[in-house]
Amino acid sequence: MQNKNTCVIMQPTVYPWLGYFDLIDQATKFVIYDDVQFSKQSWQVRNKIKTSNGPIFIFIPVKKSNLDSNINEILIDNSQPWRKKHLNSLFLNYKKADYFLETYTFLENFYGNNQDKLLDFTANFIIEICKKIGIKTELIFSSNLIETLNFRNEERLVKICQSLDCQNYLSTIGSSAYIEANTPGGEIVKNGLDLRYHQYEHPQYNQIHGYFEPFMGIIDLIFNVGFDNSLAIIRSGRIKF
Repeated sequence: MQNKNTCVIMQPTVYPWLGYFDLIDQATKFVIYDDVQFSKQSWQVRNKIKTSNGPIFIFIPVKKSNLDSNINEILIDNSQPWRKKHLNSLFLNYKKADYFLETYTFLENFYGNNQDKLLDFTANFIIEICKKIGIKTELIFSSNLIETLNFRNEERLVKICQSLDCQNYLSTIGSSAYIEANTPGGEIVKNGLDLRYHQYEHPQYNQIHGYFEPFMGIIDLIFNVGFDNSLAIIRSGRIKF
């Protein structure tokens, strides 16, 4: 699979976990799948941080008026003081972390942007973190790939890869049942693309509040090890083929 372009297609989530950024790092083209159905009970609006009492969820509230819309149409409920609550939680729980000052300053500035759409928050956070930790992958919004908009499900994944001149498709393991529901490799392999699944073993790192807790949002990693050290740790969990 060397010397071929690799495509990853993922919905945007809040403060994605380390494996999400490893997927971005392995891709030639990473597609933010922003024009598919929003799901309120998902990582699209929440993620975990670590506290002295264990992990807790932090949420971004969204307006109820358009919950049946696509991700890129969902509006944040800015009538709630969620930014202040997030920053207070992060301050209280990470103020003793080794890289608190640089991480908190970054987040404080980021929260100051006052985005109205959920996508503006989640996607811009992903883009900014990639820049800060050194991931160079090209990020693309699926809604901008006009030639693929009339296709659905697996067929659209294939069309996105083809439109970006990608010969490989790297998928999460969780999508295997969906992709291979009818035939091994499904439409992806049927259309001549190479398919492989992301293999990742969560790395450990120095973490405050006692025993190590995996699967936190990436801000936990950055508070504890800093921007400059994060990418090496993310890559260390990668299981090579």
